[in-house]
Amino acid sequence: MSDKKIDWKNLGFDYQKTNKSFMSVYKDGEWDEGELTDDNFIRISEASTSLHYGQQCFEGLKAYRTKDGEIQLFRTDENAKRMQRSCDKILMPRVPVDKFVDAVKKVVKANEEFVPPYGTGATLYVRPFMIGTGHTVGVKPAPEYIFRIFVLPVGSYFKGGLSPVDFVTTEYDRAAPQGTGAAKVGGNYAASLEAHKEAVEKGYADCIYLDAKTHTKIEEVGAANFFGITKDNVFVTPDSPSILPSITKYSLMYIAENVLGMKVEERDVLIDELDEFKEAGACGTAAVITPIGAITHKDKEHVFYSKEEVGPVTKKLYETLVGIQTGDIEAPEGWIFKV
Repeated sequence: MSDKKIDWKNLGFDYQKTNKSFMSVYKDGEWDEGELTDDNFIRISEASTSLHYGQQCFEGLKAYRTKDGEIQLFRTDENAKRMQRSCDKILMPRVPVDKFVDAVKKVVKANEEFVPPYGTGATLYVRPFMIGTGHTVGVKPAPEYIFRIFVLPVGSYFKGGLSPVDFVTTEYDRAAPQGTGAAKVGGNYAASLEAHKEAVEKGYADCIYLDAKTHTKIEEVGAANFFGITKDNVFVTPDSPSILPSITKYSLMYIAENVLGMKVEERDVLIDELDEFKEAGACGTAAVITPIGAITHKDKEHVFYSKEEVGPVTKKLYETLVGIQTGDIEAPEGWIFKV
């Protein structure tokens, strides 16, 4: 395959088979060494716990091409640790951090021709996941597990450039208190499909989930974390045990405090007190930052900086993080893994 066969600038976020995937099996209390495979199908028992009881989890990260042509990964060890926490929550065996990082490097290296060129805005998306397998009919942990990683090139999230989008609050709950909200498990995403569909049908990009107990506090924005910039320049993001701990969010918190010199607060964000924010955004692996133009709650629309233009702080946060990921800005120690 050559670069000419892929239109790098017009890539979407769609599955395509690449050269190799990585696969490792857990059986009899231990992981095998794992291997690269060119087979993009998995054969499992029809009684696997992943199919019936949702015993599965996943991660999402990216590989970036730098200006000098090198390939680098961003905070891969943090994805490994978060996957371990997800596994703990639903009684699956942990993948050691070193094994996780090494497997990601191996599968990215095996697919390096699919890593888009620097400057296209495209990246190689990496999807590690684990599923419970084996013959299990009762509600209990699986006897065996598969840890697998596949990759695919994906385009720039913002085809027309970084621009604000609008959201609406939903009455649906994404996750229950003391539930699996902080774990990256498939059930959380299945629970979001109906709310997302209704929001899009109303003309919004996605929905805002409020806390399940009181419906007064912002928790997540679709499948992303929320942040706001107050009028006195404080970076604020919700604090809740039901929120998935976004690696992008914690990276932005570090940048806000240590690069931009801002005060950072992780605390309750009340939906009725949006006036405290001059800018707002949603953050995650796919888009890095999705600027929020407005939030509609109970038919009342609150506009932040603008519905057409990105606020200056949000733009600076975005440019700084993307610069680190693509090698244009020096990264904090330990953030970058070379392939």
